[in-house]
Amino acid sequence: MTIALALHGGAGTLRRSDMDSELERAYRAGLERALEAGYAILRAGGSALDAVCASVCALEDDPLFNAGRGSVYNLDGKQEMEAAVMDGSRQDAGSVTGLSRVRNPVLLARAVMEATPHVTLGYAAAEDFAARIGAAMQAPEYFHTDKRWQALLLEKERLANGGADDDIPEDRKHGTVGAAALDAQGRLAAATSTGGRTAKWPGRIGDTPVIGAGTWADAHCAVSGTGHGEYFVRAAAGHEISARVRYLDETLETACDAVVHGQLMRMGGTGGVAAVDRLGRVALPFNCEGMYRASIDGEGRKRVAIYRDELQR
Repeated sequence: MTIALALHGGAGTLRRSDMDSELERAYRAGLERALEAGYAILRAGGSALDAVCASVCALEDDPLFNAGRGSVYNLDGKQEMEAAVMDGSRQDAGSVTGLSRVRNPVLLARAVMEATPHVTLGYAAAEDFAARIGAAMQAPEYFHTDKRWQALLLEKERLANGGADDDIPEDRKHGTVGAAALDAQGRLAAATSTGGRTAKWPGRIGDTPVIGAGTWADAHCAVSGTGHGEYFVRAAAGHEISARVRYLDETLETACDAVVHGQLMRMGGTGGVAAVDRLGRVALPFNCEGMYRASIDGEGRKRVAIYRDELQR
């Protein structure tokens, strides 16, 4: 009857010295709500897939996080949201990209998995599908936050002054949300959702909807990533973690560290993952200033954290 849940709200967070107490409390409360949303389903005997979708929906509805309502803007001042889900018990998956009106992209990704013959749908076709199945849609105003708009203006100014894309300030780098879970039936699942990177090129597709990169689940582990997506794609990060568990018989923690602190860093990529294995073990490594994260492992140990120096708490 082991159950476990791990989630992230994005990596590359503000440093402790830059975070005021009120904002920190709001972030921690958002992580707590998302954790409880998913864990309540697991406690009641629900599926890992339902749990990760519930946790991610809670984060998509919270404007503090870069997914759904709090999504960042691309260079044209528009939002292009992405999401993915994967059911490890069947290795079935669905993902979406290029959304601008769907309230909860993660639920549309699940619908692609369950109600179409495809794995990925994008842009107008994905939103047409959303309208056909009655998915909740919102006007652009719903997704607007002053914080994200100001971040775009600052980033465009920095780029216009010769700044490089890889030098984007830490607090604007990454902002994906995601969850991984194990249910009482031994099933694993992962879900991920994002608005992408501030000032990304229109039409850019990150790692979130690329199955095996930012999202992966099978019978051994479930992984959701957050970070510089191009590197997660090139490393096939989620699948690589699972492969190390399966073929090298590594523990989840060792496999995650090898990818996050090893392979990704050697390539120049920053970010982290939330991962759960079939024994209920949780791993939440990251290689940048911090990562919004929360978990309850198979032994019932709960953790909600933001900063690097909370790793051992």
